[in-house]
Amino acid sequence: MKRFIISFLVFYFCLCGPAARAETSLDDMIGQMLLVGFRGADTDMNNPVLQDVKKFNVGGVILFSHDVISDRPGRNIRNPAQVRRLISGLKSLTRTPLLVSVDQEGGRVQRLRKENGFMETPSAAELGATFDPSRSRWAGRIVGIVASEAGFNLDFAPVVDVNINPESPAIGALGRSFSSSPRLVAACSREFINGLHESGVLSCIKHFPGHGSARADSHKGVTDVTRTWTRHELIPYETLIRTGTPDMIMTAHIFNARLDPKYPATLSTATINGLLRRKLGWDGVVITDDLNMKAITSHYGLRESIRLAILAGADMLLFGNNLTYDPLIVRTAHGIIKELVEEGSISETRIAQSHARILKLKEKLTQHNAGLRPCTPPKG
Repeated sequence: MKRFIISFLVFYFCLCGPAARAETSLDDMIGQMLLVGFRGADTDMNNPVLQDVKKFNVGGVILFSHDVISDRPGRNIRNPAQVRRLISGLKSLTRTPLLVSVDQEGGRVQRLRKENGFMETPSAAELGATFDPSRSRWAGRIVGIVASEAGFNLDFAPVVDVNINPESPAIGALGRSFSSSPRLVAACSREFINGLHESGVLSCIKHFPGHGSARADSHKGVTDVTRTWTRHELIPYETLIRTGTPDMIMTAHIFNARLDPKYPATLSTATINGLLRRKLGWDGVVITDDLNMKAITSHYGLRESIRLAILAGADMLLFGNNLTYDPLIVRTAHGIIKELVEEGSISETRIAQSHARILKLKEKLTQHNAGLRPCTPPKG
């Protein structure tokens, strides 16, 4: 009987063990590449998105204060106590530390708002107008304290777009750029990030390779900056990368024929692997802007946009799930990536490369443990 059991176990592991372990490993690596949004103010496990966050060990989630489709407040964020409970529950769902993210830039773009019991900060434009980068550090510190006390560990900020076009509908018109001076943008951004780091919150600079000259909004459709973009818009990235300041970089859905005559930046190998990684030297995590935005969805199907983004060099795919809503977005995107690997369109080595970058990023979460401390605005 003992000999039979041993023979059976040897047979089982030879036949199933390696394949099963490899399959599980691939599933986990793919799961880490997804960062998704969902509806709900608690961890109701009847929610299919949250079921899949757990099942597929998803890399990150993003929380919103407003549901765009229904035009109702309170999608995920209602008050500090509720958000803390929600995030605590979310973090318990995954085996790998979960990135819990928010767009908390200040000014017009902040999901943690005063009416919900959170402290707000000025816009980037207001901070930059003082020509005093220390004010940006103060703002970043406030954002970091507010976010970390709620449980967030990633802020999709600061915006490092240069204010080339003050009327740019998604950037300048909303006060999201620090300045028309790329040097001042870099200085303010660095201080804002340092402020976040003091509270253990990771940063994500955006939108590469520069959205500040755009005349259209990529949420609504194609945004072509071929005639308006200049290489001065790369200066903040060059400066911040050289100093090792950023934690993550987000791509823009802008089209620039001078950089890539066929694809927008998010889907462009020339822009991500070529310009950002090889020329500027960035080897950290690259995350796409929301792949639900019309600049992508109006021209590319989900499978094609996922394939192109990963081949271009993106490590994490962001599905805000707020401009459109798909309760099955995690399993659908995960299944597409796995199929692309199995058919040979994307190599498993390429997936492993992104996975390694993501895990390296998450190691920072244990490094940024400076104690929280109250702060006051700088004088002036």
